[in-house]
Amino acid sequence: MLVLGVESSCDETGVALYDTEGGLLAHALHSQVAMHSEYGGVVPELASRDHIRRVLPLTRKVMAESGRTLAELDGIAYTQGPGLAGALLVGAGMARALAYALGIPAVGVHHLEGHLLSPLISDTPPQFPFVALLVSGGHTQLMQVSGVGRYALLGETLDDAAGEAFDKTAQLLGLGYPGGPAVAKLAAGGDPDRFNLPRPMLNSGDFDFSFSGLKTAVLTLQKKAGAEAAADIAAAFQAAAVDVLVGKSVAACVHAGSHRLVVAGGVGANARLREQLTREAAARGIEVFYPRLEFCTDNGAMIAFAGAQRLAVGAADGGMAFPVRPRWELAALEAVGG
Repeated sequence: MLVLGVESSCDETGVALYDTEGGLLAHALHSQVAMHSEYGGVVPELASRDHIRRVLPLTRKVMAESGRTLAELDGIAYTQGPGLAGALLVGAGMARALAYALGIPAVGVHHLEGHLLSPLISDTPPQFPFVALLVSGGHTQLMQVSGVGRYALLGETLDDAAGEAFDKTAQLLGLGYPGGPAVAKLAAGGDPDRFNLPRPMLNSGDFDFSFSGLKTAVLTLQKKAGAEAAADIAAAFQAAAVDVLVGKSVAACVHAGSHRLVVAGGVGANARLREQLTREAAARGIEVFYPRLEFCTDNGAMIAFAGAQRLAVGAADGGMAFPVRPRWELAALEAVGG
C-alpha cells in the first residue's frame, strides 16, 4: 500500500510517501521557526497561511523524489488533531480534496499517535507491547502501548509540559525560539551542579508530571544570580527536567513489567535525556527506542506510517467534510483491527 502523509498541525509542514512493502520512500519538511522567532512563539494565523504556500510544492517534491505518481497512491493520511485549528484545516482540506479527485480513501491521524509510532520507521523497530514517553509540544505523557490504537494512559503533566518548560526557560534566559535546542546549547557550556533546582513530583509515587514549579524556580534563580549565570542556570534546569523524565519513565516500565521503552517527540532529541535514559534503563534491563533525530519534531513520515496502519485495515473518513480536532485525547483512539 502506497500512502501519502501530510502534517500541518502547528509550525512545520511535512509531506512523506510510505510504502508498506518498501518502507519510507521520500519525505520533505518546511519549518516556520525563522518566521515565528521574530514573535517569540507561534502565531496561528501566520502558521496557517504558510502551510497553504508550502503543502503543494512539498507534495510535488516528494512525488518527484520517489519516482512515483499520484495515480499510484492507494490512500492519503493527514493530521486531524490535536493542533491549531486553522493549520490542521490546511492539511485536511488538501488531503481530502486530493483523495476525492483520485478516488482513493483518506484517513485522519492523531498527531501524538504519529509521534508514538515514529520509532517503528527505523531499521530496528520495537515490538509491541512497550511503554512510551511522549514529550511533544504541550504534551508530556506516559502510555502503555499494546498495539496500534491500544493505548492506556499511565500518567501525564498536570500543568506545563516539558517542552513548554524548555520554551519558557529559554524566554527567561533571553534565548531564541524554539526553546529546547537553545537551552540545550547553552547548557552544554554550563555547570549543572552549581545550582540545585527542584525535581517536581519525582517521588510522588505515580506517573504524573509537573513542570510549572521548576519554571518558577528558574525565574527566581535568574533574578538572584543574574545574566552571568545563564549557562549554569540552563544546565541546572535541563538536569532537573531530565531527572524527572528519566525517573518517571523507568518507574513506569517497572510498574508495567515492560522491557521496552519508546521515546517520541521534540524533547526526545535532547542529548542529555538520551544518554541518561539509555544508561539508567539499561541498568534495569530496559531497552530504549528513539526515532531518528529528523523525526523527533513534527514530520510527514510519521503521519504516512500511522495512516498506512489504519488504511490497511479499512479505516477511512467518509463523506465530503474534513472535520479537524484541535483537542483530541490519544487514549480515545480506536484500536486497529477492532
